Amino acid sequence: QVQLVESGGGLVQAGGSLRLSCSASGRTFSDYAMAWFRQAPGQEREFVAAISWSGYRTYYADSQKGRFTISRDNAKNTVYLEMNDLKPEHTAVYYCAAALESKMLDYGLGSAYAYWGPGTQVTVSS
Repeated sequence: QVQLVESGGGLVQAGGSLRLSCSASGRTFSDYAMAWFRQAPGQEREFVAAISWSGYRTYYADSQKGRFTISRDNAKNTVYLEMNDLKPEHTAVYYCAAALESKMLDYGLGSAYAYWGPGTQVTVSS
């Protein structure tokens, strides 16, 4: 089992920035690909960004390229999501997810991830 806990969410004005963190425990962190997804009220969960076990490969939803940056620190068992120039449409619950790198087929697919955190709320005011 892998336990994930997100932090760093909150209320921010449009144009502002937030840095989300996801701390992992339970298994060898560097065995896992990590990702961020989000779900806005009344909408389906959507892919935001993912990162390979080493951090060398990163993947982004087209709409987030250039605005969001995913990174990881394997020594700290933590993955981050830096979000800049936030807009009200970014308001959502943001979830961290983990999947064994050796079994990863599609980094952008939610069903590829076996472990999920409880989420952290991000609210962007206009």
